[in-house]
Amino acid sequence: MISLAGSQIFCEGLTARAIQSSGDPTKLLSGFSNSAENQSRMSALQSLLTFDTGVSLIQAASTTTTNSLADSKALADALAAKPAMATVFPNSGLANQLKQVAQIISVRSQLGLQRQIFFVSIGGFDTHSDQLNAHNSLFTQLSQAMNAFYQATVEMGAASQVTAFTLSDFSRTYAPDSTNGTDHAWGGHHLIMGGAVKGGDFYGAFPTLALGGPDDATNQGRWIPTTSLDQYAATLANWFGVPTADLPTIFPNLANFTTPVLNFVG
Repeated sequence: MISLAGSQIFCEGLTARAIQSSGDPTKLLSGFSNSAENQSRMSALQSLLTFDTGVSLIQAASTTTTNSLADSKALADALAAKPAMATVFPNSGLANQLKQVAQIISVRSQLGLQRQIFFVSIGGFDTHSDQLNAHNSLFTQLSQAMNAFYQATVEMGAASQVTAFTLSDFSRTYAPDSTNGTDHAWGGHHLIMGGAVKGGDFYGAFPTLALGGPDDATNQGRWIPTTSLDQYAATLANWFGVPTADLPTIFPNLANFTTPVLNFVG
């Protein structure tokens, strides 16, 4: 599990060790170049990390730093031997994160990675005002970044092995507020993209777009979802390799739905 957007709960597990990356994945620690002085400094740091202090917190911090140095060097070495990608990514926060993901995928065989999850993030959708202008910028960034990422997976011959999907804390109300924005809401739409995706279609039932209508929970256009997070996640987990028989253990609410696994990827 690798996060390109800082520390995230999504990446935490009981047995899995999450890795965080920011900036250029080929760049090692600042101040530790290949000069003799900086190499001596690196040797001193690595020596300090091996000390047995007897303090659990310090030992855990030293282990984390040691792992980070090893991960960083392994990635930098693998990328240094790999030709640059031909796919051009736009210069935006999300696109730069996805470019790093594509670079790591391109050296998956050198790193021994068989199944990997990446986390990227784009903010700004909490649009309590001026929503149309905000969306004009945000959706442009999203579209261009996802398109470049998909083209990169095609370039690598890995499109059918990579599935990108969106997640969000909340949707927005159908009814606007007094400042041309919207409030927090419930059901919304998500995007799934990849060579294994049965694309070009909507999955689930489209809501009746009427305030106070049959799908409105609060008379402000907070749509009641017709597809659960459990179904969405179980479908992706099943594609990722989780056996169907194990899905109810991971998603205990899955039994409440007549169609536990959807048909948008195969």
